[in-house]
Amino acid sequence: MNDNIKNILIGRMVENLTVLRAKLGVTQAELAELAGISRQTILAVEKQQRGMTWNMYLALLYIFTANPGTAPLIELFQIRTDELNDVLKKH
Repeated sequence: MNDNIKNILIGRMVENLTVLRAKLGVTQAELAELAGISRQTILAVEKQQRGMTWNMYLALLYIFTANPGTAPLIELFQIRTDELNDVLKKH
């Protein structure tokens, strides 16, 4: 998967992170704990003061995809592509 596609997917996650977190019903601190990052990092990403790494994207993708309330939004917001699905299935 090329860096341009990764950046597009990360951008979509960043744009919708607040909505996804609210739908999941967790605070920034709770989401940060689930993802293994700090609350300050979640706050900075939501405010677009800090970039999201690919590893952070994958951690959040897993969390939101595993939840029945947020999984449909991942598809709706086009945060995951068929190409990414193929890559993830291989690993």
